[in-house]
Amino acid sequence: MPRQMHLAAHFPGVNSTTVWADPRSGSQIDFSSFEHLARTAERGRFDFFFLAEGLRLREHNGLIHDLDVVGRPESLTVLNALAAVTDRLGLAATVNATFNEPYELARRLATLDHLSGGRAAWNVVTSSDAFTGENFRRGGFLDRAERYTRAAEFVAAARELWDAWTPDGRSRPFAHDGPQFTISGEFTVPRSPQGHPVVIQAGDSAEGREFAASAADVVFTRHGTLEAGRAFYADVKGRLAAYGRTPDQLTIMPGVTVVVGDTDAEAQERAAEIRRRQVSPQTALLALEQVWGHDLSGYDPDGPLPATDPVPDSEIVQGRVRHGDPLAVAARWRAVSEAKGLSIRQTVIETTTRQSFIGSPETVAAELTAFVDADAADGFILVPHLTPGGLDDFVDRVVPLLQERGAFRSEYSGSTLRSHLGLAEPVWKG
Repeated sequence: MPRQMHLAAHFPGVNSTTVWADPRSGSQIDFSSFEHLARTAERGRFDFFFLAEGLRLREHNGLIHDLDVVGRPESLTVLNALAAVTDRLGLAATVNATFNEPYELARRLATLDHLSGGRAAWNVVTSSDAFTGENFRRGGFLDRAERYTRAAEFVAAARELWDAWTPDGRSRPFAHDGPQFTISGEFTVPRSPQGHPVVIQAGDSAEGREFAASAADVVFTRHGTLEAGRAFYADVKGRLAAYGRTPDQLTIMPGVTVVVGDTDAEAQERAAEIRRRQVSPQTALLALEQVWGHDLSGYDPDGPLPATDPVPDSEIVQGRVRHGDPLAVAARWRAVSEAKGLSIRQTVIETTTRQSFIGSPETVAAELTAFVDADAADGFILVPHLTPGGLDDFVDRVVPLLQERGAFRSEYSGSTLRSHLGLAEPVWKG
């Protein structure tokens, strides 16, 4: 019998994922788009619906980076509205722990938990860059090394606030005194239906993994290959014992994409076309500049990679995380390009592939099941390439096969997000 997997839906539109030129592509602002994707996810019995957030418009070479979403509504506002048009689906908001305060955010999350009947989740992210901080008049105030220190205390303080009301409905004063926050008073929102909103964490650094092991209920990871997934899974799960936690108290869910076709060959053709449309010539050059760190607009995207080395610590890109050492990334790209005779655009497509599972419905269902059974993940956060109908094929054609295999629920067995994830309600700390 296969292990039961967890599934979540990520609203698309970040990092050139969405194919905006597709005639079926809709708005990333209209509520109808959010509603369509959320209703589809709930029809598929998904665990939760996940919203990313950006606190400043990204810039590239001093200009707004308009190949991404350049305007997104605030996550919790959208999720409060979705609570009224869904019944069981979890609702997860990405909210920054650097540029918010525990009391105010704890109230907003507890309110969503009440309005949704216990379906709220908080994806904790951090930031240390002065570029984002300028929007908050805090540019550069937080050393990078301190961002997880603040985040850990932020989560601890929020949980103290959520425990400020007893399970039988009595309020009591709270007081928190730490290096990052000194707050006291009365919390205005009664204990929520699932005790505490679910805490999600998405960092992959050593500090991020330790923070996940100590404080998170769910980890959103980018490790989408079997080998990388198994290594990450074993590493993070192996850290739990140091905090008195067991492996079943943390759910690991990589972000993945799926392309489904009538046959494996058709799905491969569709996936290749999607990648070509995601990585336009302009997108390819911008991706190259993000690694090389200087203006490469004079290069031919159908020509070879630059012979020069990247510029370390370049600020040509603002508001986007740079993954890894640029010199190491450039070396890897050159090796791929030379081995396969690829142009700039082809190299970007090859090295930044996002289609994790490609094939017929039967193939995709089998590969997802095998991935979970191999302890490479506990489930998946699906990132579709279309807004808002990008999950329709998966829910209509793959989910029924997962259910037939016994790898995914046919019906919700509980009403809260914690029940979907198999997480116990946190013990009240009186």
